[in-house]
Amino acid sequence: MTRVGFGFDLHPLVAGRPLVLGGVTVPSEVGLDGHSDADVLAHAVAEALLGALALGDLGRHFPDTDPRWRGVSSLVLLKGVLDLVAARGARLVNVDATVLAQAPKLAPLLPEMAKRLADTLGIRVDAVSVKAKSPEGLGLLGRREGIAAMAVVSVDVRAAAGGEASL
Repeated sequence: MTRVGFGFDLHPLVAGRPLVLGGVTVPSEVGLDGHSDADVLAHAVAEALLGALALGDLGRHFPDTDPRWRGVSSLVLLKGVLDLVAARGARLVNVDATVLAQAPKLAPLLPEMAKRLADTLGIRVDAVSVKAKSPEGLGLLGRREGIAAMAVVSVDVRAAAGGEASL
């Protein structure tokens, strides 16, 4: 059986923080604010994986009240979510993600983001699509107040003994 999950994340831009997207540090004078490294791309993919198996959200598994997750790479969180998915007998098939940002221009870094995500998720890079779109000056993203990301994943859930999905 195939399950599909959708994930979304949004963080404000602030001075004094690195901008990390898909595990790649992006040259920028501002970065995303959050408890972890605030990587909205990795967070959106993690949320999509959790959604595919109805496992709640990222905050449930990695609460911002837990000091262990302060400043942690979001790729560590993503790997933790992947482990939850695997423990339920499911396998990630592919990822399709989009980053929404007015600036900086991300096109030159998209292949490296896809590679970092693929390496973390243990899938081929051609199973990970990362795109970037400009909000064309509209709304809080267009005013450069934040960056958002969306992701869709396809997950194969193998049948357990007795014919039930292993969820």
